[in-house]
Amino acid sequence: MKQALQHPFSLAAITGLLLAASWPTFGFPLLLFIAFVPLLCAEKKLRESKASALKVLSVAYLSFVIWNLLTTWWLYYASGFGMCFAVLVNALLMSFLFLVYHQAAKRIHTKYSLVLWVCLWLTFEKFHLEWEFSWPWLNLGNAFATYPKWIQWYEYTGTFGGSLWVLACNAFLFYQLAATNFLLKKSTGLYWALGILLPIGLSLAIYDQYESKGATKEVVLLQPNVDPYTEKYNATNYQTTKELLELAAPLCSKTTHYVIAPETVLAEMIPYDQFYQSTSPMLMRQFIQQHPGIQLLWGIDTFTFITDPAAVKPATNAYRPGLWVDFYNAALFVDARPEIQKYYKSKLVVGIENLPYKPILEPLLGNIMLDLGGTISTKTTQTDRAVFTSTDGSKVAPIICYESVYGNYVNGYVANGAQFLAIITNDAWWHETQGHKQHLSFAQLRAIETRRDIARSANTGISAFINQKGEITEQSKYGEKIALKGTVQLNDKRTFYVRFGDYIATAALTIGSILLLLLLIKPLRKNLQ
Repeated sequence: MKQALQHPFSLAAITGLLLAASWPTFGFPLLLFIAFVPLLCAEKKLRESKASALKVLSVAYLSFVIWNLLTTWWLYYASGFGMCFAVLVNALLMSFLFLVYHQAAKRIHTKYSLVLWVCLWLTFEKFHLEWEFSWPWLNLGNAFATYPKWIQWYEYTGTFGGSLWVLACNAFLFYQLAATNFLLKKSTGLYWALGILLPIGLSLAIYDQYESKGATKEVVLLQPNVDPYTEKYNATNYQTTKELLELAAPLCSKTTHYVIAPETVLAEMIPYDQFYQSTSPMLMRQFIQQHPGIQLLWGIDTFTFITDPAAVKPATNAYRPGLWVDFYNAALFVDARPEIQKYYKSKLVVGIENLPYKPILEPLLGNIMLDLGGTISTKTTQTDRAVFTSTDGSKVAPIICYESVYGNYVNGYVANGAQFLAIITNDAWWHETQGHKQHLSFAQLRAIETRRDIARSANTGISAFINQKGEITEQSKYGEKIALKGTVQLNDKRTFYVRFGDYIATAALTIGSILLLLLLIKPLRKNLQ
């Protein structure tokens, strides 16, 4: 039995299970601080036995498939193909990363190869935030989302601080174990435990001292609980608007400032110029006249036709010869003023809202990557993070669904003046699984990083108010039709992380590049041995 557990594939499976058991919202993140050690031990065994690169890759792949599958299997409810693609390809990318570490460990001292592994992983996480096949759901720093008291220092580091914390503790523990033939010394256990407990202690001290800042505004969140597969796209914008305003009205008072409704809640899909002149905005303005001071931040599915070839963008869709169309997943801001402010969602869900590297892949794949969630069109985005400005000058960030997973991306709204964050989303695609719960928990990270209150409106999922410490102060239940009333505070101060962004990832890229350069140049490699 003992020998079976020490087999490389068994060790790899243990790592996969530990990583999965660490993940929100059912997991316990302390397990992360030992999770990679079994896999690192497996790699050492394979290295010493001169195993092939393919076997090393296979062992690592087992770990990462288990992790990806157990934590993101719920993608199946949106698309079986999409789930398989996300799990298998993401695990393969992680495995190639581990293979690079293995090749380095054969050639340089263990301490340098472990530093390289940490840098490679942090660079990979940054890469996963930026490239077109972006999928940062399993970035390690996300794992602490449901324990906000442990990570108040994210206002200085962002989630990369959490990733570095996890990787450094694993690297230290493995290095010490390998140096002592896997006999755990008391001093090793003590230093490893201090590496975990000191950041938590620092966070608790910050938590106790931090006081939420800013004037308060009253907000009503709407959760219509409409099934996006069977109901949502069958209602007219007029019907939807009427029902939403009826849901909001009982909670609206003279002190209510914002009424926030979910992503693409207006789903009739008519051209925006027609929507602007339709009965839906008329109903909204009548409601605003009856409730002076109220402003509406709602999601809409819409599009515009293009006849000028010069206006065609990379994401523009061909409609017929001489006519193109831009589709938008947008947020609207309606108040007493004649113009409607709008923002176009710009971090898109791969395969559902965009085709990555479209000029290359579209001729090869056609619609196979797009037919995954009820849409066969690529959405058009915008370059800047628009902030909606209220009639009294207060500013709110319109963050649409998947965008809330991206820390430095959300920083862009705050840099443009956002005083609180509004997240509008539709989490019904994954049914009542861990998917919508994890998505909500990641919003808690954004609150800490930016020190901004969050008002989160979900169609079907969980609507919630989150304070500047990342604590959920009020929330709905999954599957209920409800309106929630709460307050947000308007903070103008920018955190260290907002000002400097993902500097930890930048440093990791720099250090990792230097180590790889030294590794690849044989005369310089001696300095690392």
